Amino acid sequence: MRRAGGVRGLVYSSLPVTAFGLVNAVMTLWWALAVALGVGGLVMLWQLVRRESIRPALFGFAAVAVGTGSAFVTGRAKDFYLPGIWTYVVLGTAFTVSVLIRRPLIGVGWAWVTGRDGTWRHVRRVRRAFDLVTAAMAVASWSRFAVQGYLYATDQANLLAAARIAMGWPIWIVTSALIYWAIRVAVRALPRSAEATRPT
Repeated sequence: MRRAGGVRGLVYSSLPVTAFGLVNAVMTLWWALAVALGVGGLVMLWQLVRRESIRPALFGFAAVAVGTGSAFVTGRAKDFYLPGIWTYVVLGTAFTVSVLIRRPLIGVGWAWVTGRDGTWRHVRRVRRAFDLVTAAMAVASWSRFAVQGYLYATDQANLLAAARIAMGWPIWIVTSALIYWAIRVAVRALPRSAEATRPT
């Protein structure tokens, strides 16, 4: 959560998309693109002034820049959301495959961030917890793709903006709670002192 910027990082990353959707509904596409890029730049400047990590804002700005470039090239507002839609496909595939090959990505990420080895995969309770939360992340990604992909295919750019925002916070709350639960299960079942005594 800290590396992702927490709640503040989520707010920062959603501001440019929100600004694009609002401006595009009342003004031209070109104004919407300019405002989205401007808001992304202001967010990074604000974080620099506050001496915060700008990593979340950088990722958000990069995503906005790619979306802006896509919409600028085609001249269609809906293409602002196209890179994000395809990102859901990539994430959904990665989460799904990782569960199938018994290497759930959330567990792999947790082990990497905390400097642990692969011992956790041999503890059934821990692996099942990470399987469950990784599967939930896969469902979330495929759901976002299904809804937003349909709106994209039916040329409903304004609803795309609403869907992007509406499917952000609620899903984030649910998946964050599940990730927290899985990590709690892992920490309780495999404390560092116990892990250190296990053969690698």
